[in-house]
Amino acid sequence: MIDRRFLASNGRVARRGLEGEVNAERFVDGKEMSLVASAFLRSRPGGARDRQLLFGDIFLALAEEGDLTFGVSMKDGYVGYLAQQALGPRLEATHWVSALLTHGWPRADLKGEPELFLPMMARVSVSDVDPRWSEITGPNGAVFVPSGHLSRLGTWADDVVSVVRRFVGTPYVWAGNEASGLDCSGLVQVAFHASGFACPPDSDLQARMPGELVGSESELAAGDLVFWAGHVAMASGAGTLIHANAHHMAVVEEPVVEAIARIAGSDTGPVTSMLRPDWSALRF
Repeated sequence: MIDRRFLASNGRVARRGLEGEVNAERFVDGKEMSLVASAFLRSRPGGARDRQLLFGDIFLALAEEGDLTFGVSMKDGYVGYLAQQALGPRLEATHWVSALLTHGWPRADLKGEPELFLPMMARVSVSDVDPRWSEITGPNGAVFVPSGHLSRLGTWADDVVSVVRRFVGTPYVWAGNEASGLDCSGLVQVAFHASGFACPPDSDLQARMPGELVGSESELAAGDLVFWAGHVAMASGAGTLIHANAHHMAVVEEPVVEAIARIAGSDTGPVTSMLRPDWSALRF
């Protein structure tokens, strides 16, 4: 049975290729579009947030329903509904936002009023660049972004731990994927993507990534992942981990033993597994 999160069918329309696997009134190829603003993907109209998509992410639109579009996030296969206003024509990205956050200005003028919010891992199409400003394609035409806040696609952060540590202090937001608010699996996913590694969207899927199990907390190395039922953290060094969590309502770095003991006494319960990712198998 196909996981609901990746089942590109709502019973009325389904992605072509699913004939014989699902029942639907029609099967379509869909149309690839780009996000023109960060937006939350939802499992159904009016449903809870599942995952956040970012500016420049590609979304395969399968059908429009009112002011929503049903389709597939092409970066990780997650299926759901997005607000139509968050979608625009597909853009071919050349760079990604490597700053934690940045903005786009209508002119190359730092005293101007920014009109575009861009989080880390937003993907942009750069048409002109100088040492200070890069001109990118915005939702309504050209906007300007500080050149130092962008990196060319294929040029990635040095390691996942350095990326995760940059988010310490970020507020906890369920299903968030950027520095105005994110959750545990969103933090891991953005750190992996910024470092050039594939990563699924939810903690149960992340626990099944290629790698080897770590036998005990004393064996954890930086970059290893620690899993609980519905939660994930990243080992950040000797005896510490970093995670976005609802206890602190923020991303924090804390001792492994303290985190494990506290979480074991909560509804979440004990650690379920620890994983050392196979980085070579996950490289983009």
